[in-house]
Amino acid sequence: MDSGTQEKTKAGEPTAEDGQSIHWRRNLVVCLLGSFTTIIAMTLLLPFLPLYVEQLGVSDHAAIVQWSGIAYGATFFSAALTAPLWGRLGDRYGRKSMLIRASLGMAVSMSLMGMAQNVWQLVALRLFAGIAGGYASGSVILVATQTPRQRSGWALGVLSSGVMAGNLVGPLVGGALPQLIGIRETFLLAGGVIFFTFLATTFFIREEARPKRKKAAKGEGGWAAIPDKRPVLAMMATGMLLMVANMSIEPIITVYVAQLVENNAHVTMVSGLVMSATALGAILSASRLGKLADRVGHWSVIIGCLAVSALLLVPQAFVTTGWQLVALRFLMGLALGGLLPCIASVIRHNVPDRIAGNVLGISTSAQYAGQVVGPLAGGFVGGHIGMRAVFLGTAVLMAAGAASNWLARPEARPATVPNR
Repeated sequence: MDSGTQEKTKAGEPTAEDGQSIHWRRNLVVCLLGSFTTIIAMTLLLPFLPLYVEQLGVSDHAAIVQWSGIAYGATFFSAALTAPLWGRLGDRYGRKSMLIRASLGMAVSMSLMGMAQNVWQLVALRLFAGIAGGYASGSVILVATQTPRQRSGWALGVLSSGVMAGNLVGPLVGGALPQLIGIRETFLLAGGVIFFTFLATTFFIREEARPKRKKAAKGEGGWAAIPDKRPVLAMMATGMLLMVANMSIEPIITVYVAQLVENNAHVTMVSGLVMSATALGAILSASRLGKLADRVGHWSVIIGCLAVSALLLVPQAFVTTGWQLVALRFLMGLALGGLLPCIASVIRHNVPDRIAGNVLGISTSAQYAGQVVGPLAGGFVGGHIGMRAVFLGTAVLMAAGAASNWLARPEARPATVPNR
């Protein structure tokens, strides 16, 4: 590396010496496109998964539904278990190497899913996809650690928009492609697209070499190296809470919409709009709220987003038409869009660089846990208490999250750790 790269190219730009990359913009673009494509691949099978399970030899209707749920959830289950491991290895061997591993693993697993011969193989490959994948969460770690602190909220907001866009586009692609080229061919095409992500990651991402790791003294490694653990624990709980809030209505949405829409033929369409509205709102607001957080502080944005979301959940329990629910879920998405980038930023600013990947990996696991708890809790409450109780109960949780984050917010931060 020449001497020119050791100097700041612009005011506020990082140097190679501070562990942040002068190539952070290019890294962000590659991570954005890579996360977008891998998330599409992860979610495109939603519309046709029951059909594929039936093709693999499952004939009973109840068994098809059961195996579809197992196959879909398997990836998130294994990903939750392995995210901290990949984060720790990224701290040790480099975050770029983890993205290369994840993109290649995803390309292989998606291609093999198109060759499955029975449902057991499909479930095993979905488990493998969760173990070998994790490109989006790895991108968050690389962008968080290689981007200048004063731009991290905006950069993570842009990345979060790409992830949510993938969640929005994936089912749309999965609904169209199998009719054109077939289900197995759709998996193979997805694997091919992710292979290009692997190539782009390998040749275009530049990670600054970090100082050689010194062996930590006893009691100074891992969690012991975090001076104030309260903000980090608060962010992990907030990430889980966000996923619970997003996913709690998934099991009840179609039934709830059926009570609001007079024409039964429009139930599935309105249900799809309700599910997509939150993601669309989050896509539009993530980078803007991230930029705002860089200016006014990440804690302020987190507390405000949670409070606004709690307020927006209350009228969702009392809507009388489908379009009212769509509008309120869109507004809720606008509020929730700033949470994930701010959560990552707060964690990044409160942990040493040498364990940032490990801690962010644990945070990702907490979010995956929320994706599991949310639908289970929503389905149980909706079935035993009532569907309105799902919205009201989630509102209480979000309000409690806002209050707990207010209490967990550090009153004063050392000069070396900005109050974000």
